[in-house]
Amino acid sequence: MIALLLAKQIAELFFIIFLGFLLVKLKLLKTGDSKVLSTIALYLLNPCVIINAFQIDYSDDIRRGLILSFAAAFIVHIVYILATSLLNRIFHLNNIEKASIIYTNAGNLIVPIVLLLFGKEWLVYTSGYMVVQMVFMWSHGRMIVCEEQSVDIRKIMLNVNMIASAIGILMFALQIKFPVIVLETMEMLTAMIGPVCMLVAGMIIGGMNLKKVFLFKRIYIVTFVKMVVYPMMILLLMKMSRAELLVVNGNTILLISLLASIAPTAASITQMTQVYDKDSEYASAIYFITTLVCIATMPAMVWLYQI
Repeated sequence: MIALLLAKQIAELFFIIFLGFLLVKLKLLKTGDSKVLSTIALYLLNPCVIINAFQIDYSDDIRRGLILSFAAAFIVHIVYILATSLLNRIFHLNNIEKASIIYTNAGNLIVPIVLLLFGKEWLVYTSGYMVVQMVFMWSHGRMIVCEEQSVDIRKIMLNVNMIASAIGILMFALQIKFPVIVLETMEMLTAMIGPVCMLVAGMIIGGMNLKKVFLFKRIYIVTFVKMVVYPMMILLLMKMSRAELLVVNGNTILLISLLASIAPTAASITQMTQVYDKDSEYASAIYFITTLVCIATMPAMVWLYQI
């Protein structure tokens, strides 16, 4: 049942991607205009989503669930990094391919899906994967893409979403609640995250040469590994671990972690390649293809998880 609902929600989000694509193709907007929406999403909507997710009543069950979501995210990233190192010996992956395989669109895609499928009270468990991925992406991921030799801890800690996570967790622990008018405003902004991020994705795709996208021969290997091999690996790991028995509602919490781990390539990888003058065209192509196939692979993996 959830697999069918997921397919429906992804299809709806894809329609918004298509609208963003049309805005560029009809020359009503330029691909570069998407940077304005990206800035709004990064500095306003994402922090609101994270902080709002922690505006819930404290309980030991939620605390244990959060620990499970953080632990699952950490294990997934370690598995992905080690598996990619092994794959590199066979396929000789370039840096963009490595980062694209490891890091997922856990925030932009999974937050609206969890919000629509499960409701606001479950958003708190998406924060586990998002926080862990932020740490890995802006350390390990940035070192790969930018070919850097060291990690700037200060930049990681001052990332706006890391700050929002710290505020959210602190307010949750101390049970500090915003006034109703602030909460309702944040909930309105939270509801915007899906449409805005999907419009950005559509506008980025609208500026691409789609014929050229399908000419990248290695993109099919990367997509298969990213969207089929790795999800199957994590699915089997979760099923064998029986970790859902450790906490109340563990099955749903792990399902949310699974959704985050099997999502298409992170949009942040494309943004990194643009900022640091790497092969942004290839990064965008991987982002497009993995996003395209997720409408089939994600519901399939969820169905396998539930049987």
